Amino acid sequence: MLERRFAQPIAFLHGGLTAAQREEQIALFDGTAGPAAFVLSLRAGGFGLNLTKATHVIHFDRWWNPAVEGQATDRAHRIGQEKTVFVHVFVTEGTVEERVEEILERKESLAGLLKDGEKLWNAIGLADA
Repeated sequence: MLERRFAQPIAFLHGGLTAAQREEQIALFDGTAGPAAFVLSLRAGGFGLNLTKATHVIHFDRWWNPAVEGQATDRAHRIGQEKTVFVHVFVTEGTVEERVEEILERKESLAGLLKDGEKLWNAIGLADA
């Protein structure tokens, strides 16, 4: 559908690709005349990529671990990125994605409390007690 919409090839990275196919898709996107979009599965695209050409990251399929999504988003936030990167998350009301969103928010809130708690313990000198 994206190839029809943009009238050009769209790079697509998923876990079923060989190493050579993976490199071919990355090179396609990074090329000077590369496609307007790069579709990556969270797990296949979460490691070892620098996608500084990207200006929008869209999370369609939420993951239970906020660090996995963060790592995938960070593929576009690399040294050499000169543009603003926008992150979009689609959540449809009344679906499992909405429930995953609630879980992720709770996990991130808990992580923030733990970090703040560590700062508090350090501030009052009880971190080593």
